[in-house]
Amino acid sequence: MMRIAKLIMTSALLGSLAFGVQAKEDYSQVKAKLVDSLGLAVNSIEPSPVPGLLQALTSRGLFYISPDGQYLVHGRVFNLNNEMVNETEMALSVVRAEGVKRFGDSMVEFKAKDEKYAITVFTDTTCGYCRKLHSHIDEYNDLGITVRYLAFPRGGVNSEGYKDLLSVWCADDPKKAMTDAKAGKNIASKTCTSKVSEQYDFGQQIGINGTPAIILEDGTLIPGYQPPISLKSVLDEHNS
Repeated sequence: MMRIAKLIMTSALLGSLAFGVQAKEDYSQVKAKLVDSLGLAVNSIEPSPVPGLLQALTSRGLFYISPDGQYLVHGRVFNLNNEMVNETEMALSVVRAEGVKRFGDSMVEFKAKDEKYAITVFTDTTCGYCRKLHSHIDEYNDLGITVRYLAFPRGGVNSEGYKDLLSVWCADDPKKAMTDAKAGKNIASKTCTSKVSEQYDFGQQIGINGTPAIILEDGTLIPGYQPPISLKSVLDEHNS
């Protein structure tokens, strides 16, 4: 896994160097096409690893589009000449790793006393496997895994799940509120200035479509629940 990670980093660096000049081009017409035709908010447009296609990072993930804005491709790009590296995942990993840093002061964190790894988990208090993960929070911590939560209300920002998550983030003790909510207990309904909706939007941007979704420190995505021992093994292998 570490070798693949190094290949991904090398490929990203070479790609950025190769397209350095082109990245300055004006893609306003392509951006306008995505906005007008699909209603997508566009964060960035740049050349993709595939000749003749641009890659657009939008509010609903990463898309590939022809320079004239006529053709749109939504899918994964694999590099057959570079050990089947998933170029799409590579690009999203960079965005995830950088984006997570924006929320460093607005996560609900369960810190390991002897921290070896830190994971970021998109969570929903109504999600069964999110509750299962949290029921083992002490075991993750005992294994040296710090768990940092970001909010991802599966029903969107107009759902009851969003209100529940907002109440957790606005609680006097968010950690206790998170634990109580995931144990099925009623928590006080609260509102405040928070980044819950921003966290949800960020999750959609980077390809999150379910919870729990685990983000490693290098931006790698592990979808779904992982038992403590299994996750520790994954982290050990990934960082070896």
